Amino acid sequence: MSEENKKVVGRWFEGFWGNPWNPRIIEELATPDIVVHYPMHEPKKGRAAVTQFITEFREAFPDLNFWGVGDLVAEGDLVVGRWEGGGTHTGPAFSDFRLGSLPAASGRKMTFAGTTVLRVRDGRIAEELGQEDALTAMFQLGLIRLPEQSGYAG
Repeated sequence: MSEENKKVVGRWFEGFWGNPWNPRIIEELATPDIVVHYPMHEPKKGRAAVTQFITEFREAFPDLNFWGVGDLVAEGDLVVGRWEGGGTHTGPAFSDFRLGSLPAASGRKMTFAGTTVLRVRDGRIAEELGQEDALTAMFQLGLIRLPEQSGYAG
């Protein structure tokens, strides 16, 4: 079962997060009540919410691309994968970041990495829970800034 689950997750990573992406992958591989949660974004529940999220994300970042690094690890219905990726914001305004919004075509580029745990139920993705380097991405996008360094004249 674990090897088959790794194949499902590999197809999901490629079709959902890869570039080009395959919008049909959601209907094909996601359970109707799928949950996708990464700290940078509010949790998404259900195929419609996940489809809206990824469609808007990809419109805002047309070159968005994530890929697996290293081997997938599986135990029972869980599959864990490490990934890297990012994209350049050249599309419409995007407001799905918890820390703020980007105006249209900001030109900001993000490159970061993370680890995701996916639960596979009956050959479909039921949960995708990730932990990404949100601090790096938010800094690169200009949604957070480092504190001003104050000089000390002694």
